[in-house]
Amino acid sequence: MRVGEGRDRLDRVVKPPESKYPNRSRGGLTNVMSQSMTPLSGHEAEPAVRMIDVFKEFRDESGNPVRAVNGVSLSIRPGEVVAILGPNGAGKTTTIDMILGLTRPGQGTVELFGQPSLRAVQSGQAAAVLQTGGLLPELTVAETLTMIGALFDPSRVEECMRRARLLPIADRQVSKCSGGEQQRVRFGMALLSNPDLLVLDEPTAGMDVEARHEFWAEVRRDAELGRTILFATHYLEEADDFADRIILMNHGRIIADDTSDAIRAAASGRIVSAHLAPESEERILATPGVQCLGRRGDRISLYHPNSDQLAQRVFALGGTDIEVVPRSLDDAFLALTSEEK
Repeated sequence: MRVGEGRDRLDRVVKPPESKYPNRSRGGLTNVMSQSMTPLSGHEAEPAVRMIDVFKEFRDESGNPVRAVNGVSLSIRPGEVVAILGPNGAGKTTTIDMILGLTRPGQGTVELFGQPSLRAVQSGQAAAVLQTGGLLPELTVAETLTMIGALFDPSRVEECMRRARLLPIADRQVSKCSGGEQQRVRFGMALLSNPDLLVLDEPTAGMDVEARHEFWAEVRRDAELGRTILFATHYLEEADDFADRIILMNHGRIIADDTSDAIRAAASGRIVSAHLAPESEERILATPGVQCLGRRGDRISLYHPNSDQLAQRVFALGGTDIEVVPRSLDDAFLALTSEEK
C-alpha cells in the first residue's frame, strides 16, 4: 500500500464529512481528533469544559423518550484531572459524546475553551481515546502512528510510541493486537497531536494491571505539564488514585462533584462486615435503615447511620468475625447511587 493511499483511507475513518458529525456512532470517529499542534491563543482564562443546563433524550425500542442526561451543569478548569463515575446507564457516555461533539444536546450549552465543542475539536484543542474505532486493522502499529504523525509532527512518532509502550509491537498488525494493546495504540495516536484537552473513555479496558499503572503514569506526566484530563472509568481505584476531582452521575444527573475524600465524607458512616447465617441475614436486612453493600461468601457488608448500633445488632444475631471500618470510595459510590434509586 502506498502511504498516500493509506493516508486517504485513514482520513476517511478519522475525518468524515462535517455535516455528519452530530449523528455519528462512536466507532466512526477518530480517537485522534486534533487538527493542530499549537493551542489556540486567547482562551487561557476560559474553562476547558463548560456544560450549562444540558439535557439529552433518546427513544427506546418502543419509541418512548428516555432522558439520558438530565440538567447537567459542570465546569472543568485547565490543568485539572477529572473522573466521571457512575453505574451503567448513568449518562456518562452521553455526556462525553456531547463534550466531544459526537452528539448535540437537546437543550443547554456545551463549550470547550469558550467555543462550541465541535468547533474546538475540529480546531485541534481536544483529542480522545475512545473504546472503539479509529484503527485500520491491516496496518501495523508503526504504520498507523506514522500516518497520523505525518498530519502533525513526524518527529514525535517515536516518542509517542515509547510513551504508549508500543515499540515492542511496532511491526505487529493492528488486527493481531489485543484489546489492551489497541487501547495503547489509540493513546499513542492521541499524544501525537499534543491537545490541550485529552478525553479518555474507559482507557484501560483490556489492559493488565502493570499496563494500567504504566498508562496512568504517562497520563499523570501530561497532567503535570498542564494538560486537562477528563476520563470515564469503571475502576474506582483509578479515580481515587489519579483524579483531582470526581463527578459522580446517576440517572442522568450529577449527584456528587468533589474530591474523593469529600465524597467519602458526604457518604458518612462506617461499614460493618461479619459472617452471618442466612436466617440472621434476613433478620438484619429487615431492620429499618440497614443497607447491604455486598457479599463475599458468607461474609456480608452492611451500612446503617449508627454503625455502633448496627454492630451490636449483628453480634446479637450471632455474627462472628465482626469488623467496623471507614467507608471506601467504592462504599460511598454504592451508598450515593443507591440513595438515588
